[in-house]
Amino acid sequence: MTLSSLHCCIIIPTYNNERTLAQVLDGVLEYSEGNDIIVVNDGSTDSTAAILKLYERRIRLLANEQNTGKGSALKKGFAYASSAGFKNAITIDSDGQHYPADIPKFIALATQHPGALIMGSRNMEMAGAPGKSSFGNKFSNFWFWVETGLTLPDTQTGFRLYPLDPISKFSLFTTKFETEIEVIVKLAWRDVPIYSAPINVLYDKASRVSHFRPFRDFTRISILNTYFVTLTLLYYLPKRILQKIARRGLMNIIKEEALKAEESNVRKAASIGFGVFMGIVPIWGFQLLVGIPLAILFRMNKVLFIAAANISLPPMIPLIIFSSYYAGGFFVQNKVELASIHEITRDYIHVHMLQYVIGACVLSVVAGLAFFSLFYVSFLIGRKEVK
Repeated sequence: MTLSSLHCCIIIPTYNNERTLAQVLDGVLEYSEGNDIIVVNDGSTDSTAAILKLYERRIRLLANEQNTGKGSALKKGFAYASSAGFKNAITIDSDGQHYPADIPKFIALATQHPGALIMGSRNMEMAGAPGKSSFGNKFSNFWFWVETGLTLPDTQTGFRLYPLDPISKFSLFTTKFETEIEVIVKLAWRDVPIYSAPINVLYDKASRVSHFRPFRDFTRISILNTYFVTLTLLYYLPKRILQKIARRGLMNIIKEEALKAEESNVRKAASIGFGVFMGIVPIWGFQLLVGIPLAILFRMNKVLFIAAANISLPPMIPLIIFSSYYAGGFFVQNKVELASIHEITRDYIHVHMLQYVIGACVLSVVAGLAFFSLFYVSFLIGRKEVK
C-alpha cells in the first residue's frame, strides 16, 4: 500500500530546525508520490526559508509570518490537507529524531484499520533519551488513561497518522505542544480506534534542537489535563459507564469485575469498602466527584467502587441518616433521640447537624471496613487469586 491508496499526506511543522530539516525532507520524499508533502514553516528566523526554497517544486509550503506554536502549525496543516482532499495525514517532526523509514509501518496499520489513529511508539528507556522526555511521557500517558480509559505506550510522540474527517468535526483551542494531547483525547472521546506502531528514534544532541520548554509547556499541559479530567468526571466517564452497561448489562459487568483475574482480592475488597465509605460520608452530591479521582489515583476497581458507592441510592438515604444520628449520639453531649426514621426532616437535620456529621463520618468508616472485611473473606473463599 502507498500514501495515495490511503489518500494520505505528510505534514511537517517546522520552526528553526535548519540543521535537520533537509535530512527529514530527503527522507520523506523517498515515500512521496508527488504533491503529498505539506510543510508548515511556523515563523522560522534561521535559514529554514532558504532550505525550503530548494524543495519548493516537490512540496506544498504553508508559512506563518510569526511563530505561533506547534499546535497552530498542525491545525493549519490539518485544515489545508482536508481542503485538498486528503483523508489521512502523517505528521513527523523536523528535528531529526524520527526515521522516515518507519512510514510504511503507519501505512500498513492504517490499511488494516481504516479510520484509526496510528501513534508511533518510541522506546523511552533507550540510551540517550532525555530525562524530561521520559518523565513527560509517563505523565502524559497516565492522564490520557484517566481521561479516556485507554492505555497507550507513547502519547507524546510527534510521529502519527491522523484520520482527518473526525478532526474536522471538532475545534482545537490550544496552540502549543499541548495540542497533540488535545487532539488524541478528543479523538478517543469520539470512539476513534487507536493503534500503536513501534518506531525508531534518534536523540542527537549535536544537531537536534528542541523547542519544548519544561516549565512553561508542562504548565500548559497540566491546565489542559485539569480541564479534561473535569469533563471526564462530569460527562465522559459516566457516559462510558452507561454505554458499557447498555451493551453488557449491569449485573454481568459487576460479576466480570468481581472475578477479573489480574486484580488481587485485597484490591477488589478495598474498592468495595471505599465505595461504601464514599457513599455514606456526609458530602452529599460530591461523593463520586471526590471518590472517582481517588479510586483512579489508588488504582482501585472503578466499577466495583461505583457499584458500592450506590449504597446511598434514594431508598437507602433515610436509613443512612437515621443510623448516622444513632452513631453520632455516642460522641455529643446534648444528643437527640430519634424514635423512627419518619421524624427526619430538613429542619431537623439543620438543627442537629453536628450529631449527624459526626455520626455519618463514624458510620462511613465502620461500614467501609465491614464491607471490606466481608468481601475480602468472600473472595478468599469463592475466588482463586492469580499471583
